Amino acid sequence: MTGRTGQLAASLAEIAARRPDVEMIFLGRPEFDMDNTASIGEQIDVRRPDLVINAAAYTAVDKAEAETERAFAINRDGAAAAARAAKRLGVPFVHISTDYVFDGRKAQPYLELDETGPLNVYGRSKLEGERAVLEARPQALVLRTSWVFSPFGSNFLKTMLKVGAERPMLRVVSDQVGNPTSALDLAAAILEISPRLRSEPGGLYHLTGEGSTSWHGFADFIFQESSRRGGPAPALEAISSADYKTAAARPENSRLDCTAFANRFGVKLRPWTEAAEETVARCLSH
Repeated sequence: MTGRTGQLAASLAEIAARRPDVEMIFLGRPEFDMDNTASIGEQIDVRRPDLVINAAAYTAVDKAEAETERAFAINRDGAAAAARAAKRLGVPFVHISTDYVFDGRKAQPYLELDETGPLNVYGRSKLEGERAVLEARPQALVLRTSWVFSPFGSNFLKTMLKVGAERPMLRVVSDQVGNPTSALDLAAAILEISPRLRSEPGGLYHLTGEGSTSWHGFADFIFQESSRRGGPAPALEAISSADYKTAAARPENSRLDCTAFANRFGVKLRPWTEAAEETVARCLSH
């Protein structure tokens, strides 16, 4: 697996540790560098895995506006190099992508074949990464997901709990909607379907937590659960995207329709509220 310290990598490691039939090898810096396409193929070739999961990515959305070359080097070129290595070995390849490949102007949740139109450098680099992966390894499974949270790494849920403990009131955007997704649930789904990928082609699919909300709604739920457990519960003010300036534009609608994945693999993720409740409890217990 490419990526060692991210949310999905940590989630896969935790789940795999409970499964004696799964051995995971995590590739990351310094010996494995997604900026260096030559090292990617070499490191994967040496280990000869049965499956490659590419969870490594440049995910600093605002910073990417000023680091365009690096974002594309990792999200497009690095991903393609990993896919080519999987093709050489004849093993399945799973690639994680994002809701940010869309412009957010559609009123309904996005389908896999809807027209893309990323609003920022990060989204463009991920879209080109999808295309490069499928060109390099046409049998790859590309999964678009969104608003990922977990007890690991850096994410919205953990940030809210941290700043909520420091401030009496928070201003949170209410006009961007999406599907919060547990990295642990996403990891479990990938491991569940991975045996099938050895004999079946992948494809492009959406996979997120069930249900949608705004960032403000997500924050409100987090603090309701936090308050029940004696954790921080600041007041919240709903604001518009125009009131919260960022270097990179965000889509107003990030909702993804996951019907195709459920129909194909018989798997869907649980409601995001169930996973978020567990994650808040876990974060507050540390």
